[in-house]
Amino acid sequence: MFHPTISNTGRIVFYPLIKFGEWMGETHPVTWTKIRYFARFKKMPNLKAPKDLNEKILYLKLYTDTSAWTKLADKYKVRDYVKSCGLEDYLIGLIGVWYRVDDIDFGQLPESFIFKANNGCGKSSNLIVKDKNKLDIKSTKKILQGWLNDKHVGALGAEPQYKDIVPCVIAEELLPSEDGQKSPIDYKIWCFNGKAHYIRTYSDRDKNGADAMTYDTHWNPMPEVCISNSRYKQDVILPKPENLDEMIRVAETLTKPFPCVRLDLYNIHGKIYFGEMTFTSNGGMMNNLTPEFLLKCGEMINLNYK
Repeated sequence: MFHPTISNTGRIVFYPLIKFGEWMGETHPVTWTKIRYFARFKKMPNLKAPKDLNEKILYLKLYTDTSAWTKLADKYKVRDYVKSCGLEDYLIGLIGVWYRVDDIDFGQLPESFIFKANNGCGKSSNLIVKDKNKLDIKSTKKILQGWLNDKHVGALGAEPQYKDIVPCVIAEELLPSEDGQKSPIDYKIWCFNGKAHYIRTYSDRDKNGADAMTYDTHWNPMPEVCISNSRYKQDVILPKPENLDEMIRVAETLTKPFPCVRLDLYNIHGKIYFGEMTFTSNGGMMNNLTPEFLLKCGEMINLNYK
């Protein structure tokens, strides 16, 4: 079954089936979620009495008020929330925001930066520009316009928080990579009921995948809970960030109102940057962690937490 972040090539080849899936995700989200879940795990999800992390994410997105998620899933508007929490200093520098491609003045952009779709996720909605002088502006505009035209982000995964986001393109400062890394390290902090419990890292990202690892909040690696696949190797242990306590404080401050959020941060030469807030990681169908660990995480989540 297709993932919400399916590649552009896949979208062309399987266009009719994808459009059907998007229609199902919007009009029959519960049925479509069960179909997708069964296709991936060969069993039905327990939505009446959810137990593990995936099932509780599915329950939250299907049966609870997710209206607050819309602003926080918006990569532009979430900046206001971060500021309201007193954490403005952790935001990546904003260069510009546009709702029309023709409004972008490429001549005024810096030499290096990153374009992002405010309602997107994954590499298909990010465009890294390391040297503006080498940028093909015509093809870039076509890519950005495609982002603006995509108003069904999240429909395939029945993710309601994306439905009412007004698409726009933002440009942010391009973060440098740590020494020896192909890309900035992603620190994905899982918070349940406003408390950080686990951290997933993704390092050395490229078009072929990344290195991944799971840690507890004391930075003890937990390779036994990880499942490797062709894109993500689960065997690289990174040094503990010296300011790990500060990262956890930032994550817990931002996730305090919610029962389950994955808070993404970067940490470049000791400087922490906010990445994004993710309420439905992998659409609530993660298969890169063991069933036992997913169950352990699910047991920590109080669905009635406020």
